[in-house]
Amino acid sequence: MPTFTTYDGTELAYRTQGEGEPLICLPGGPMRDASYLGDLGGLTAHRTLVVLDSRGTGASAEPADPGTYRCDRQVGDVEALRAHLGLERIDVLGHSAAGNLATLYAAAHPERVRSLVLVTSNGWAVGHGTTDEEWDEAVTVFADRPWYAEAQAALATIGPDTPLPRVLEIVAPFGYGRWDTAAQEHAAAAERQIRWEAASAYHGEGAYDAETTRRALTALKAPVLILAGEYDAGPTPAKAAEIAACFPHAELVVQPGAGHFPWVDDADAFVRPIAAFLDPDVRTVTVGGVRLAYRVRGPESAPPVVLVHARGESGADWHDIVGELAADHRVYALDLPGHGLSDRTGRYGFEDFRDAIGGFLHVLGLAGATVVGHSMGGGAAYLLAQREPGLIGRLVLEEVPGFLPLDPPRAVAERPEGPLSFDWEVVTTTDAQLNAPDSAWREGLPAITAPTLVLAGGPSSHVPQEHLSRLAERIPGARLVTIEAGHLIHASRRDEFLDALREFGL
Repeated sequence: MPTFTTYDGTELAYRTQGEGEPLICLPGGPMRDASYLGDLGGLTAHRTLVVLDSRGTGASAEPADPGTYRCDRQVGDVEALRAHLGLERIDVLGHSAAGNLATLYAAAHPERVRSLVLVTSNGWAVGHGTTDEEWDEAVTVFADRPWYAEAQAALATIGPDTPLPRVLEIVAPFGYGRWDTAAQEHAAAAERQIRWEAASAYHGEGAYDAETTRRALTALKAPVLILAGEYDAGPTPAKAAEIAACFPHAELVVQPGAGHFPWVDDADAFVRPIAAFLDPDVRTVTVGGVRLAYRVRGPESAPPVVLVHARGESGADWHDIVGELAADHRVYALDLPGHGLSDRTGRYGFEDFRDAIGGFLHVLGLAGATVVGHSMGGGAAYLLAQREPGLIGRLVLEEVPGFLPLDPPRAVAERPEGPLSFDWEVVTTTDAQLNAPDSAWREGLPAITAPTLVLAGGPSSHVPQEHLSRLAERIPGARLVTIEAGHLIHASRRDEFLDALREFGL
């Protein structure tokens, strides 16, 4: 493992893994071997994790002065790592107790922080720690779990002389959203991973001056993401909101069903909001309680265009098209629910996607925008154009479903092995609707008032071309253009696709 020498001469180690720009990761515990972080649920697919072994843990050396285990005295270790890496500004992630270290670092070196992620971090550094009484009340959220009665009885045995490893063993079930095999294995490793004498010193007297820290944080210009677990007792989501209020530019995300180790409970749900937050090209907006990710390019004053992807894709699918249209349009490429970096909701009917697009347009003030939809996304777009005729300025429908019953119907699809970039329930839900679509979706076509261009891919497409012809006939004034490219016109015949849009008036 690579090493560096910190401010007091102690040699510290760190490991790197993943792809992309570096993300400095500070392990909690406190003073737990950083291996418990793993790859943070696959965050390595988006960033290179630079995971520090805190002094005296993992491969890092013990300091000459045990007093330097105290949280505030490790701020210099983070700064020394930054300097060693040769980075002008850093993205920092702190978990649990290390959220305090990350906070103190941001307060001491606000000009060095590009972004800050605090994961289930208790707020002692800013005066919003969780008391024992608050924790005891919060864990009653698990009262309906089969293990709760036994675990609650064990809690009652904790006293001032109970060894810390035993305390950790007793409270472990309350640290996870699901006390399943994965959680139990993760928890079982803690006793041998924590340096107990250092852990006792971490929050020691003098570590925190909350008022001074809060005052210093007013100079922090970097965005901050506070990620809390729905079932975490320390901090609870309410306490996390108090912590977020201490930062000038903070956003709170509560991961559903998660506890104190959210990447163990649901890796995908953990990674999505963090990856979106850290990506400078991605923004998020909340629509009806659902976080939608999107990418935007082009002059802010230019006419807006919203691109809506097909099933199983994301806004990134439009990359080449965005680059062309953004010269004279403000282009928004949306990730629909269940796709890309947007929330997984479990509700994936065409009407749900319709509502997501409509909410997106309303929340961002994009009434009158041109909406370009491909396949499933286009089907949802024209349902929206029926429901709110004045919301969409122009409508482009690329290889969309005609919502005529499929004959023969699609068989139940089998989920492919391995991880997916979208929720497989999207397939099962939309296939069922395509087999037996709501007749009102066809009957409502004459209500569409937006000028509409229907793009067909020709005989090599799996979409029945006669369905597209009938669709164009039913939408008042719609124009049908065939580009013999199959289903993926915008990808395989980009120039012809763009020419068609330009001729349509974009």
